[in-house]
Amino acid sequence: MSAPSTMAKRPPRTYRAPRPLGGRGRISPRARRTTAAICFLLPALVVLGTFVGYPMLAALRTSFFEASGFGPEQWVGLGNYVEVFTDATLLKAMANTALYAVLFTPIAIAVSLAVALLVNDPRLPFRGLLRSALFFPFIVSMAVAAFAWGYLIDPQVGLLNSWLRGIGIRLGDVLNDPALAMPTVVLVAVWKSFGFYMVVFVAGLQDIPASLYEAARMDGAGPLRRLTGVTLPLLNNTMTFVVIFALIAALQAFDQIYVLTQGGPFHATDTVVTQIYDLGFKELDLGTASALSYVLLIATLVLSLIQFFAGSRREQELGS
Repeated sequence: MSAPSTMAKRPPRTYRAPRPLGGRGRISPRARRTTAAICFLLPALVVLGTFVGYPMLAALRTSFFEASGFGPEQWVGLGNYVEVFTDATLLKAMANTALYAVLFTPIAIAVSLAVALLVNDPRLPFRGLLRSALFFPFIVSMAVAAFAWGYLIDPQVGLLNSWLRGIGIRLGDVLNDPALAMPTVVLVAVWKSFGFYMVVFVAGLQDIPASLYEAARMDGAGPLRRLTGVTLPLLNNTMTFVVIFALIAALQAFDQIYVLTQGGPFHATDTVVTQIYDLGFKELDLGTASALSYVLLIATLVLSLIQFFAGSRREQELGS
């Protein structure tokens, strides 16, 4: 008989299958979509954070300091904000900005809505070409448009003055007239921007069912009654958007004012944004300029929220 083996027998090896895809290590579809969305948004977020977020935070910090951008800064707390609401020149600029907004917003909305009603008529020939021609001024730079209008209304060589003199009307130097300078820059802005608002109104008009107009005609409603009873109520959301957009644009008016009048004559067209530019880049008073910019930001936000909630309430009242 052979001696028993002293070595223990090894158990046979078993084959381990790989972990199935549905195990713990699997990434859920929702997490995968979230990761993909973050990857797509990350470049834009980096750009916005670098060129928008960081400058806003830096300006907020600077608004509490007396700073020129050169040399040491001195903490003044709310002193810059107090100066914003006590300096006569800055208060004049705020009043001019409010006047500009009061003039520009209703005129731009009325003109763009009237033109939108005209070009939305299917009986109008060459509607597409006319819409493109009316929209063209919007894609032109405001500074370029202001230069062109400056030559047109020049009292010596301007074509507009030459044409008006041909029919016995002398326009004069409107940009150096304190009473006419602000309406002039407002009209330039309306000419430049009404094409965009027109396109928005046209989109809103095309969403209104034609059957409502047919029903209104059968009830004997005329054009004015159809406008006030059908068109305007159903354009409530579009009107809210246009009003907010036009109001924000009015509060940020700068280009045509700087090109045409530089804030004159006698500060008649001086606005908040022109003062921010003068304080920050000419007088190197970055603290006051930053404080004024945040006052403008808060005012724009408050007015936009008021208009938004007022439009929502009107929509609820119409819906009920």
